[in-house]
Amino acid sequence: MLTRVAPRLAANVQARGYAKFDKVQAEAAVASKAVKSDIPASADAKSRLATEKGKLLEQYGDLYNTLDRQESARDLFSGEYYKMNARQQEALKALVDAQNAALAPVLEKYGADLRPGAARIKSDMHHALAPEAEPVRVAVTGAAGQIGYSLLFRIASGAMLGPKTPIILHLLELPAMQQALQGVVMELRDCAFPTLRDVIVTDNPEKAFEGVDYALLVGAQPRTKGMERGDLLKKNAEIFSIQGKAMNKTAKGKDTRIVVVGNPANTNALIAQRNAPSIPASNFIAMTRLDHNRGLAQIAEKTGCLVTDIDRFVIWGNHSATQFPDINHATVKSKLAIDVLDSKWVNDTFIPAVQQRGAAIIAARGLSSAASAGSSAIDTVYDWHFGTAGKWTSAAVVSNGEYGIEKGIVYSYPVVFNEKKWEVVKNLPITQEAAVRMEATHKELLGERDAIASLLPK
Repeated sequence: MLTRVAPRLAANVQARGYAKFDKVQAEAAVASKAVKSDIPASADAKSRLATEKGKLLEQYGDLYNTLDRQESARDLFSGEYYKMNARQQEALKALVDAQNAALAPVLEKYGADLRPGAARIKSDMHHALAPEAEPVRVAVTGAAGQIGYSLLFRIASGAMLGPKTPIILHLLELPAMQQALQGVVMELRDCAFPTLRDVIVTDNPEKAFEGVDYALLVGAQPRTKGMERGDLLKKNAEIFSIQGKAMNKTAKGKDTRIVVVGNPANTNALIAQRNAPSIPASNFIAMTRLDHNRGLAQIAEKTGCLVTDIDRFVIWGNHSATQFPDINHATVKSKLAIDVLDSKWVNDTFIPAVQQRGAAIIAARGLSSAASAGSSAIDTVYDWHFGTAGKWTSAAVVSNGEYGIEKGIVYSYPVVFNEKKWEVVKNLPITQEAAVRMEATHKELLGERDAIASLLPK
């Protein structure tokens, strides 16, 4: 068992020159005693196994929750690991490898219970201890705008793809914004990020998307005073048609993944996707992670818990005021959210607050969401790149007909990411009230699609 093996491993690491593993040794010894002390010597094999399983699940849950509260290996080791000498790094890798080997038989017995947490921990450890990767090319459109400005420095610092992944930024802006963009590039270089290898600046979409691994489509036509929504849709259809065609011509194709941030995000993603037939439709996502994060924050504030105490919260539909923030499947500290939260608060306060949060921010600061939008884009790519280890998040993806949504529409679902692919969480029970709300946002998306149908390739 891991609890029996870890003390010896830790002692071995300590002997090889990394004294900080005293803590590992002590914690492992305590954990081992805790399991043994709760199993009476007279217990039969079945009861001993049940007790041991329960304790292991509890310990593993604590470890998983610790990692999930952003104290993951990428954070814990981002400084310390890279300060170690080669022998210390080798010792740490040996410890991680041996712990994984010790954990294997436990996973084989209790795989269904432990595998999601194990996947997350293994992923974190792998990326924290992996050798430096090849540079990843990331395109950002509207790079001189407020969201772009909030995004670029975090991407360049390693927050999106890890501290060992070199980044080459491809920045696209309008000709009139090139001077402002040069100032942003000067700041990026002045930060001296170890992960930033190069910055490519252009007003040419084909050059911007050439060979990129990820594209964050941030720049979009904003709605101005007196502009009808149909006019806004058509103007953005022109922009995202051009960008879709450019990606189709010069991006990596099946290895390029696109996150659309610019509004109306779902329909803009549809337009770009339809104009890029060489890129799989599943490689396009419209960002509803911002709405998802807003919902988590509202629930956490209401219940006094941490956002990491909340699971299985869902955003359905459009990134607009018709979206449906759904708590019917959610848990708060393992309790059903519908039992924790008052239904009147949910319907009268929570749902409208999430739906109208963008407007509220504009009213408060005089400008639209920038930092939170940029942060949510980072979260989306991070989860897509590293996986969510079985945990749900929300993303607007090209529908395959799930939950009665028309195929081809970009609709927000509960999704799980694994190995750079997403999967919609299927077969969830839908209440009548939820079905009505889901259909309302579905109809809005169908209307948006129909408004720009003449501009979509056949």
